[in-house]
Amino acid sequence: MTIQTILQGREGPIFSCSADQSVADAIAILSEKRIGALPVLDGDRVAGIFSERDVLHGIQNLGPALMDKRVAEVMTADVISVDLQKSAIGALSLMTKRRIRHLPVVEEGKLVGFISIGDLVKYRIDKIESEAAAMRNYIQSA
Repeated sequence: MTIQTILQGREGPIFSCSADQSVADAIAILSEKRIGALPVLDGDRVAGIFSERDVLHGIQNLGPALMDKRVAEVMTADVISVDLQKSAIGALSLMTKRRIRHLPVVEEGKLVGFISIGDLVKYRIDKIESEAAAMRNYIQSA
């Protein structure tokens, strides 16, 4: 299964922020939407990722002054992304190896999706449960 298949069932917007927004505004989005990360966009291009980890590092290093900084000053700028044809297992492996929890999905330089490790784990669990059910049905019908 590819990332495209996982994204096909989704509806609604991809929440994001810009590099020029204040950290306080970005944190408000994370809190309001109950999400762990935002792609930071420059137009349609992914310029970075702003996550809960960036908030923690910022608090550690800057204290309350963090809230007045721009997202560009504290975001993770070294973005790892995938395309729609990446396998779900390949993306899960990449996230595990790189110790990241969110991946932008990019096609022709533009953001088309944003997946979390939870999305991929859910896919794996659903697949395993489906295979187990098929095996049970096969055994019962024999």
